[in-house]
Amino acid sequence: MKPVEINFDGIVGPSHNYAGLSLGNLAATRHAGDASYPRAAALQGIAKMRHNMALGLAQGFLLPLPRPNAGYLAALGADSTTDPVLTAQAWSASSMWTANAATVSPAGDTADGRCHLTPANLVTMPHRAQEWPDTARQLALAFADRQHFALHGPVPPTFGDEGAANHMRLCEGHDAAGVEVFVYGRTGGAFPARQHEQASRAVARLHGLDPERTVFIEQAPKAIAAGAFHNDVVAVANERVLFTHAEAFADQQGAYDAIRTKFPALEVVEVPADAVSLNEAIATYLFNAQLLTLPTGEMALVVPTECTDNAAVSSWLNSMLASNGPIRRVLPVDVRQSMANGGGPACLRLRVVADPATVDPRFMLNEAKADLIESAIAAHWPEQIDPVDVGGESLAQDVIAARLSLLETLGLAELG
Repeated sequence: MKPVEINFDGIVGPSHNYAGLSLGNLAATRHAGDASYPRAAALQGIAKMRHNMALGLAQGFLLPLPRPNAGYLAALGADSTTDPVLTAQAWSASSMWTANAATVSPAGDTADGRCHLTPANLVTMPHRAQEWPDTARQLALAFADRQHFALHGPVPPTFGDEGAANHMRLCEGHDAAGVEVFVYGRTGGAFPARQHEQASRAVARLHGLDPERTVFIEQAPKAIAAGAFHNDVVAVANERVLFTHAEAFADQQGAYDAIRTKFPALEVVEVPADAVSLNEAIATYLFNAQLLTLPTGEMALVVPTECTDNAAVSSWLNSMLASNGPIRRVLPVDVRQSMANGGGPACLRLRVVADPATVDPRFMLNEAKADLIESAIAAHWPEQIDPVDVGGESLAQDVIAARLSLLETLGLAELG
């Protein structure tokens, strides 16, 4: 079978809560201290995966990481006097956003003809910096076939790397050679620029990418200041199409020119600021959508329902469809629990172009397995977590048991 794009969605973990740990993520900050609903969040995520499978797309998943992270708490010498923010960091379910799990270069782009993956070090935020060792363990299982996959260690922590959320790929088809686009930020604003230019360049070298088919672009400081903490909050690409806000890049026209020089077939679908402001784009996560090619050849945009609820965004989407451009369908999905913590449909998935037969089948989803996962979630995920619950021993035992039950159900107990 030829390589296809597989979306690996993160299953929302049983410790999903709103601790407001992510500076620059306005949704997470706004909902800090709210009650969370882990069971509903996880079921919304499975429903999104089912939605994409129903479209005829290949679908995989990655599992929640061990939480609370006992090793992290031990390294801090945590006790009853520890700052609750530090405790909350050890409980974070942020690994659900698998767009930050790694950067992935398909086999068609690399010097050795294998798909390369580099786990993101995520050093900018303490609650995320602890993720990569457990993420790497999972990737090593899912992509264990060394004939087809190469798994690297993370970039040194001197340089912040946030993974595929700051990486785009243009190609004539997913199985064809592509041009990879790395988007980085510069420090100096009110919010941290999480993707370092040198991290992006290191990943490109590790993956054996051809410099003539690689582009490095600076994200607009204005976009970061508005709350676009990753590029995928203001731009997303698929095959020949770059779907972007007009204020996504530091030099917008220069970015287009740089990509077009190396990928002349580029089609830009630009949303002007006078139609949808940066603030509206970020609040609705219009660009944190899954831009997908359906088996029919049509291109579809899977957006959060917040987009269709917003008058300006909905109006622009309708005008886009009426214009007969390359994006022919808009498909809303409900991921409100994730959205309230700052992650839309694109945050929840890692794109891997590969033959599904080369992936460990335990990480591939079908309807029967989705049923099993939903049953485990319904039986074991907490219905609600209030801020005062985080750090409690009783909830910790419930969260640990819930995850282990899911691992046992899926035959992945070695990740326990």
